[in-house]
Amino acid sequence: MGAPVTLDRRSLFRAGGALAVVGGLTASASAVSAQGEPEAAAADAGGLPTRNPLVEQRADPFITRPVNGMYYLTGSVPEYDRVVIRGASTLEGLADARERTIWRRPSSGKMGGYIWAPELHRIDGKWYVYFAAGDSDDPFRIRTYVLESAKDDPREGGWELKGQVVTGWESFTLDATTFEHRGKRYFLWAQHEPSVGPGTNLYLAEMASPLALKTPPVRIATPTLDWEVQGFRVNEGPAVLIRNGRVFVTFSASATDARYCMGLLTADENANLLDARSWTKTPTPVFTTNDATRQFGPGHNSFTAVGDQDVLVYHARDYRAITGDPLFDPNRHTRVQKLHWNADGTPSFGVPVGKGGPVVRLSPADAPQLFVRHFEYRLRVDGNVRELADSQFRFVPGFLGAGTAALQSVNFPDRYARVDGGVVRIDPYEDSDAYGRAASFVRTPGLTDRGAVSLRLVTDPAAYLAHDTGRLVVSKPGADRAARERATFRVT
Repeated sequence: MGAPVTLDRRSLFRAGGALAVVGGLTASASAVSAQGEPEAAAADAGGLPTRNPLVEQRADPFITRPVNGMYYLTGSVPEYDRVVIRGASTLEGLADARERTIWRRPSSGKMGGYIWAPELHRIDGKWYVYFAAGDSDDPFRIRTYVLESAKDDPREGGWELKGQVVTGWESFTLDATTFEHRGKRYFLWAQHEPSVGPGTNLYLAEMASPLALKTPPVRIATPTLDWEVQGFRVNEGPAVLIRNGRVFVTFSASATDARYCMGLLTADENANLLDARSWTKTPTPVFTTNDATRQFGPGHNSFTAVGDQDVLVYHARDYRAITGDPLFDPNRHTRVQKLHWNADGTPSFGVPVGKGGPVVRLSPADAPQLFVRHFEYRLRVDGNVRELADSQFRFVPGFLGAGTAALQSVNFPDRYARVDGGVVRIDPYEDSDAYGRAASFVRTPGLTDRGAVSLRLVTDPAAYLAHDTGRLVVSKPGADRAARERATFRVT
């Protein structure tokens, strides 16, 4: 007979809650199961339905918005030797979609060096890929080139190299993107300008066609702030999002290790975008390394959408320490997460959320402008939460096994919602029966809206989490309609 198997509650949780609970939890689990299985709770409609990371070892990720019902993903491969595309009808489907090589660098000569940061754009019925390439005898002699295809599906081939995009002077040039605004198409990229000094700046020009510029380049950003010059002076990887009367440009800064981060430029949508004075740089980075979520060097982003929901696409590593040149560490993985918006119409990025399933926010059914959030580790409800990650959670398997759920903090992933007397907090995990009972809930359809959720205490079938005068509390709503509303939360 083999040695007895012992599992602590953390091991059970890591196993996804699929194992039977053993040891000291048996009685508690039996008590829960005696109440019967809860009804199937509402789907995490507000959470992004995808894994994180989405695709491993694909840096500088670019995901198109849906085109004829399809998402397409391209990005830098670790070998830096080719341009690849995969497609799927959902973001989730991109994870396992077949990847096809549409262009490979020549064995020698021009464009025979590093191939970086391709972007895929549908313009006037054709597909275009803008990418950076070095030469075989000087792989860092990086310039921007463009491929064109008239096929409906960019994976089908038919790609023709159209040549270099001429930007006005010859120097290190990369990370080109394009966007349309007010009937004009623009080209936005990073380039070294010798007269400015070392590093790369961001430039903008109107396009005459998808292959050529119409106007001289305008420098709209230069790395001058402390967080932009760590290791190298870098502004690169721009991405554009036009919302709420403004044109937002995200960009990445500093060396490609854990110091890599994202900044934000903003212009009024009615401004002359080719006037550098139209652009304002946010003085602090908007998306940075997060030790708690174990996400390092997030950046080089793009934007896509699921329905009317904006989605942030970016790469990051799962570790800080890198041996050798970060450029040749292959583990910058493609990740996606929901992009939120502040009440003033500016984007709210939060933190890189780390590995796991959908990230959600909970909004009271009777106060949709408010959100559950933690403040000094206590749970409460507030409006216009600028510290986005304080209001983001994951539903994970509960500590009492099947039929229970726990609410995990995103920015403090070692903490879970826990009831302690009349107080609801996020507390660090403890391997104890008391913690398991206090931090596990039965997730049910909302008491007043079956498309929402309610969280019932496992220790008292009449008790639910509810909000009351700005706090999250334990309530026994009974048949009272208003009380049941306060115990119902929409998942967004």
